[in-house]
Amino acid sequence: MTFFTAYAALFLSAFGAATLLPLQSEAVLVGLLLAKAQPAWALVAVATFGNVLGSLVNWCLGRYVEHFRERRWFPVKPAQMEKAQRFYHRYGRVSLLLSWMPVIGDPLTLVAGVMRESFWVFLGLVILAKAGRYLVLAALTLGWMG
Repeated sequence: MTFFTAYAALFLSAFGAATLLPLQSEAVLVGLLLAKAQPAWALVAVATFGNVLGSLVNWCLGRYVEHFRERRWFPVKPAQMEKAQRFYHRYGRVSLLLSWMPVIGDPLTLVAGVMRESFWVFLGLVILAKAGRYLVLAALTLGWMG
């Protein structure tokens, strides 16, 4: 795998995994870490950047989703949206620290947009969560812990 291809594959998998696409950026990151062809810090940075950018897409979609809520083709049922909004009201912006988690993380970033979470607060919490996840994964993969 060439230098550019490795980083591009990691970026695209991390970006896609942060949207509603069923991609696994962790597997790509672990494979590249084990290959040891690129520095670990650079791989973690690229994965974090791609994943955060994907979450920003969700946040932007959330900001403008209300315009389409009444359309028949709208993919989220009103009851689902209300449930997500209640969760966000209850736990607030701190819940964005769970944005790294599979299944619940992507919808949380979308709901943050719906709830009009501040861009800078959103960005800071999501960077912290996503970078933390990739750093722990890299540490476990390369044996930095223990």
